[in-house]
Amino acid sequence: MSGIEGLLHGLSLAITPQALLFALLGTIVGTLIGVLPGIGPALTIALLLPLTYGLEPESALIMFAGIYYGAMYGGSTTSILLKTPGESGSVITAIDGNKMARRGRGAAALATAAIGSFVAGTIATVLLALFAPWIVNIAVQLGAPDYFALMVVAFLTISALVGSSPLRGLISMCLGLVVGLVGIDFQSGQQRLVFGQVSLLDGIDTVVLIVALFAVGEVLYVAGHQVSSRFELLHLTKGAKWMTRQDWARSWRPWLRGTGIGFPLGVIPAGGSEIPTFISYAMERRLSAHKEEFGEGAIEGVAGPEAANNANAAGTLVPLLALGIPTSATAAVILVAFQQYGLQPGPQLLESQSGLVWGLIASLLIANLVLLALNLPLVGLWVKILEIPKPYLFAGIMTFALLGTYAVNGSTFDVVLLLVLGAIGYLMRRFGFPISPMIVGAILGPLAEVQLRRALDIAGGDVLTLVSTPFTIVVYLTLAAVLVGGFVVRRRADREVLVTTAAEPDPEDARRP
Repeated sequence: MSGIEGLLHGLSLAITPQALLFALLGTIVGTLIGVLPGIGPALTIALLLPLTYGLEPESALIMFAGIYYGAMYGGSTTSILLKTPGESGSVITAIDGNKMARRGRGAAALATAAIGSFVAGTIATVLLALFAPWIVNIAVQLGAPDYFALMVVAFLTISALVGSSPLRGLISMCLGLVVGLVGIDFQSGQQRLVFGQVSLLDGIDTVVLIVALFAVGEVLYVAGHQVSSRFELLHLTKGAKWMTRQDWARSWRPWLRGTGIGFPLGVIPAGGSEIPTFISYAMERRLSAHKEEFGEGAIEGVAGPEAANNANAAGTLVPLLALGIPTSATAAVILVAFQQYGLQPGPQLLESQSGLVWGLIASLLIANLVLLALNLPLVGLWVKILEIPKPYLFAGIMTFALLGTYAVNGSTFDVVLLLVLGAIGYLMRRFGFPISPMIVGAILGPLAEVQLRRALDIAGGDVLTLVSTPFTIVVYLTLAAVLVGGFVVRRRADREVLVTTAAEPDPEDARRP
């Protein structure tokens, strides 16, 4: 089935009343959560995983897809009105978006972010439908060394390019690999890292791990390091105009360029959404006729990065659905959602469960349309969510985390494990270790171990078999190029952010005689 045929088939499945209901529910929940700083789509899906065990897999996955896109939309509201990015991909948006809001143009900034997200998400979803079958045709010809090479790419790009320090990212990934080793060795039957605990023989439940690191770790960090009990909110100016004709003229090209940057860097992968947003911002600054406005409220500085961020989100679903390889924390959580229903994303899934996969992809188009209708007229309603006091908000998150974890297996041991792993998540945040590499390492580690052992068994233990095919050589050379290019882009983007921050006037200077 070709991409267009599959997408049309998926649309026929996604427009059923039940599918539309779950898509609407997911987009609403995703937007609500996306508006709140520090609570992204990965945490939301992780919290809801235990509550969806009774649902059909199609309904649950469609809802999670809506949450994924909805959180991306909602994150722009936080960046623009609070200058507090909830997601790493919204860091650049906060620079010019918040400046526009302070100049009374917050409505225009939110509008260009929402419309740009819609344009990028729609184009990227269509590209996802076109590319997924093509990649599946390649994937069925790959062997164990090829799959292991792809997983090495996922490990190193995510750990080296996510966060401020590559070393901390690698340490985080190694912690995840250690967590993935807990339990019984599938080949020898030996116990590994169980320390005499019978409850650990089946390994650490990935749902417990994800909820602990994202939810409990975040709650502990906020409780320990944020003094204010409310978000410092910058409200929209009453009567503020939306986008003018000039705003449209300055935004549509950045939307398209951001889509062209974000989608392929999500497919490769390139280590998260920060890099495509940095590249988009740098490109728009170079091409704009209004260079002097960048850092002071340039609408291109919001339109391009937001489009790149949402296109990148759709791009990460290509390796997840076609190869079964997650390249972001949220994609890793969605992989767990598949696995809880006994489904393993990859080449065989598109053949055996084509209706589910195409229905999921088509639901992204519907979610995108619903999100545009929700975000533009209801921005004021989403902003009200930010007025909830932090103690109430995070107490609710903690309650959901504890109840959801207990509901997974009905085990108090899981609750104790949740608190222990949550304390580790707090320490990681406290000392600047990124969470995403640990999640991906824990989920993808056992799969990589299977492919590594299979490749070495077939080759009689010859390590050179790991680089014996043209595909593996191309993959490792591409990995080297991505790592080098990512560091260069990150350094350049950091310098631009420092220059922009240094250019902002210090309010203390104005008060000095």
